Amino acid sequence: MRLPKRGEKGFTLIELLIVVAILGVLAAVVIPNVGRFIGRGEQEAADTEMSNIQTAVIAMMTDNNLKALPTPVEDAADRTRTMTAFPDTTVIGTKTGMIDPDGDAYDANDKAGFILYQHDLEGGDGSAVLKLVNYVAANTTAYWYTVGPSGTVVQYDAPAP
Repeated sequence: MRLPKRGEKGFTLIELLIVVAILGVLAAVVIPNVGRFIGRGEQEAADTEMSNIQTAVIAMMTDNNLKALPTPVEDAADRTRTMTAFPDTTVIGTKTGMIDPDGDAYDANDKAGFILYQHDLEGGDGSAVLKLVNYVAANTTAYWYTVGPSGTVVQYDAPAP
């Protein structure tokens, strides 16, 4: 190794080792915190979607004057993430005792069931065009859901085994 001449500049090995040590300490502190932020963000997204689905079920039940869902999806084996089939697609034709927001009785031209995506709100004599309402923003969700008769929603991470 040659000695530097007068006017040459550079870093010593000690200076480089100190810089590497400082970078190592910073990385040891920052990387675990970033991992926690990512995990927290995923949980907040799940909580937000659950809240949106619960609010949508309550709004749909309120709009349709439902005190209870006729056939809720309570069985965990039947969980779904398709909102055109959730929470109830079994009521077909006349929805007994129900009236739409215009005060008309539902008739056979109505779509089947009480659903959160593309739900119809217009009944009456069938001459009017069906009005479709989306209680949720998209047809599918990231998580899977069931719902009790009173409209209480349960969220799952995966489909039924």
